[in-house]
Amino acid sequence: MKRAVFLDRDGVINEVILKNGLPYPPDKVEDLKVLPGVLEALSILKALKFEIVVVTNQPDLSRRRVSKETVESINNSLTKLLEIGHFYVCPHDDHDNCDCRKPKPGLLVQASIDLGIDLNNSFMVGDRWRDVDAGQNAGCQCYFIDYSYKEKMPDPPFTSVKSLLEAAQHIERKILDAI
Repeated sequence: MKRAVFLDRDGVINEVILKNGLPYPPDKVEDLKVLPGVLEALSILKALKFEIVVVTNQPDLSRRRVSKETVESINNSLTKLLEIGHFYVCPHDDHDNCDCRKPKPGLLVQASIDLGIDLNNSFMVGDRWRDVDAGQNAGCQCYFIDYSYKEKMPDPPFTSVKSLLEAAQHIERKILDAI
């Protein structure tokens, strides 16, 4: 089976828009800014033969604040810029109680089925407690990019990092040390 690194989108790959200490996704493609170090991080992970899979909650779809076309345009732009082939999107809000909205592991589980991924030998990188919980619930090792948002912290175990690049470098050391 394959190994994967699951990535949250907003705050891990691209900049968020901060409002009152809370992160929000870009509203349109023109607002999309890839974070520093992302290209290098993806290069490291791809060289280690990891599948790169983006798993993202996009509740503004359910809230009708953004269109499906806008979310797809942002994802397509990231696909072209970063050569990421797999995006799994939850369009629901908390009250929908779906299986795909993080912190539930549904997006990761579906990707593992679709792509033949061994979740126990995979990693999750996120910037919110929901990302870490989803990764833990799926059986992945988790990395948390701590931006000090005004919301709860994830529960351990996780490794705290400052960026996707730092997470990728840590994963690389872990893999190479195991050889």
